[in-house]
Amino acid sequence: MPDPVLFRAHHFLCALGFEGKGYSNGFVANMAQIVQRLCDAPDTMIEVIAQTDDICAPCPKRRDTSCLSQTRIMTLDQRHGAALGLQAGDRLSWAEAQQRMRDRITPDTLERICAGCAWLDHGMCRNAVARLHQPA
Repeated sequence: MPDPVLFRAHHFLCALGFEGKGYSNGFVANMAQIVQRLCDAPDTMIEVIAQTDDICAPCPKRRDTSCLSQTRIMTLDQRHGAALGLQAGDRLSWAEAQQRMRDRITPDTLERICAGCAWLDHGMCRNAVARLHQPA
């Protein structure tokens, strides 16, 4: 069985809303590869961690297992973890994660849990969450 993808709690919504934009070309390429892996294999396991993760790997703000914006990022992780019922050490598939986001997150939830995120105003996560709630 392949190793799980490692995610900070707030990265579930980042992966859901990813539209090919990011902090650097390396970051975008890495994020695109991770999101493609999840979309191609929704049974891919994800492990929640409380430090820099697979998405953070090429981020120019990364500092070992921390971030230049660590206080803000930890706050985002805490809010997202609480909203999604996730904590470090939890494992779930991407399909399970999407169902959890569908069950627990609405576009209006984002204003609260994503407050302080530089990407919130771009609307990518809001659009992705709205798509989750559309009938199949």
